[in-house]
Amino acid sequence: MSNFTGESLRRKYLDFFKARGHKEIPSASLVPENDATTLFTGSGMQPLVPYLLGKEHPLGKRLTNSQKAFRSQDIEDVGDNRHTTFFEMLGNWSLGDYFKKEQLRWFFQFLVDEVGLDPKRIYVSVFAGDKRFNLAKDDASVKIWQELFAERKVEARVVNNPEEEGLAGGRIFFYPAKKNWWSRAGEPEKMPEGEPGGPDSEVFYDFGPKWRLHERSPWKDQPCHINCDCGRFLEIGNSVFMQYLKTEEGFKPLPKKNVDFGGGLERILAASQDQPDIFLTDLLKPIVDRVVELSGKPYEAKHQVPMRVIADHVRASVMLMADGVMPGNKEREYFVRRLLRRAIRFAHQLGIDQPFLDQLVPVVVKIYQGHYTDLADKVELIQAGVAEEEKKFRKALATGLKKLDSLKVIDAQAAFKLYESYGFPFELTAEIAAEKGFKLDKDEFEKLKKLHAQRSRTASAGKFKGGLADKDQTTVKFHTATHLLHAALRQVLGEKARQRGSHITRERLRFDFEFDRALTLDEIKQIEALVNEWIKADLPVHRQVLPKDEALKSGAIAFFGEKYPEMVSVYTIGKTTDDYVSKEFCGGPHVKHTGEIGGPLKIKKEKSSGAGVRRIYMGYA
Repeated sequence: MSNFTGESLRRKYLDFFKARGHKEIPSASLVPENDATTLFTGSGMQPLVPYLLGKEHPLGKRLTNSQKAFRSQDIEDVGDNRHTTFFEMLGNWSLGDYFKKEQLRWFFQFLVDEVGLDPKRIYVSVFAGDKRFNLAKDDASVKIWQELFAERKVEARVVNNPEEEGLAGGRIFFYPAKKNWWSRAGEPEKMPEGEPGGPDSEVFYDFGPKWRLHERSPWKDQPCHINCDCGRFLEIGNSVFMQYLKTEEGFKPLPKKNVDFGGGLERILAASQDQPDIFLTDLLKPIVDRVVELSGKPYEAKHQVPMRVIADHVRASVMLMADGVMPGNKEREYFVRRLLRRAIRFAHQLGIDQPFLDQLVPVVVKIYQGHYTDLADKVELIQAGVAEEEKKFRKALATGLKKLDSLKVIDAQAAFKLYESYGFPFELTAEIAAEKGFKLDKDEFEKLKKLHAQRSRTASAGKFKGGLADKDQTTVKFHTATHLLHAALRQVLGEKARQRGSHITRERLRFDFEFDRALTLDEIKQIEALVNEWIKADLPVHRQVLPKDEALKSGAIAFFGEKYPEMVSVYTIGKTTDDYVSKEFCGGPHVKHTGEIGGPLKIKKEKSSGAGVRRIYMGYA
């Protein structure tokens, strides 16, 4: 077993690839900037799509980082020994530079020589090809892996159909596109035109046969293979060979072949300690320990699932709120609300019936503040937001209990209505129903819930289209307008009006900023007047790529995140780069002159978005 911590393993990885010519870039925000295709940053490659498609990166062709990621689709899976909603993705990229040979060798070397994993406990998967789209079998990766294992004196038999054959004494396994093809949209048939993707090769760590029967395994009677989810094997890294673009005619090679690697920090850390439960690594255990202390229950048996859910959901909420997403009813905000309310629901199973979530916030911050240095400054803001949300939900729980007491019949339909209207937990409804002599059908409840989820997904299916960040001209105009709005807020309200986040559609822009009170009508009019005055002046918009320190000295502001690469992109709005109304770190895109925005623009709504955060909606008058 290694003595790595999450902090030391992250640094070991970044230094390993920096020694091989990679430039370290910071983690992007969990809120995608200039990307209307998705609500959250769910992978390391997401902020780099323009560069994977051919745009030159200011730091060159080799990059590495540890990217914060959040996957809302995994909320219901949390509770086993491996699933989380928030995680860090260790990443390295080749933008048209090295390819399969270097990538697979380097990652294997890192795992064996740097992390100390036994090569006999490493297994890999490769792409089996897809005749429907004329996509070839990845024999090249197989050959490379065979050479790498041979160097470590490990036999590397190839298995062609592991889902039927099982392990079959194999080391290298072919899987179809549903397992070994990667794009943001999923397998090839799900990809929209304009989306990049490619075959991948995943690496798995073997915890041994005893973990085949872990607590949530429905696969004990099926053939065991590395992708069977029985608990024995854990995927720890995925090398994506981003070499295709989906077009109207089918898949076409990108001008340059790229490598997009992602490895779960928590998972590699667990493998390094031969510890299959990631909640017992130092990236999650301190939170679990605090829940143990608050509940008076041990981390074992029936208590593990609720403790894992609480630890994951609070950690994810803290990281999302640090990036400007406060609990609420719409889009991103709804997921933070859902996370916190699910945590409270599972706390009920542990007998924690008093407000407690805000006590976990400093625990999360202490784990991550060494790398994400802005967290320490946001503890009080996040604690206040969490406490306010818990207060609201516990009030909703009280209302739900009253509603439940008034029901003459308690069935699955009633349980679902309580869940949907008040966020009332099924388990709690079932407990009370049993006391009144009713037995609830959980399968029926799950069917109703699944039907509701399907309808919700259908309603939001248009959220992912086009592949690229939305470059519609109206959204580009509104993006430039957010810079003007930020400048106007700071001029009218003072420099304490700091940006917390933004979201842009074709209809309006939404802008969140730190401020401790509602704006007056006079302040709103002043802000509108300044924005429209600058638009009417048709000021030029300049872009410069500068060393970070030079950009900061020039007056550029950088409130979207706490870490930036050595070279940064700066957009200045003004007559010259020295005579300006706005100068900010930003990735673009923008109009060339403010007159292109048109107008006039009007503030449609100004409201609270959580403790100490205000939200403005602005659009055309």
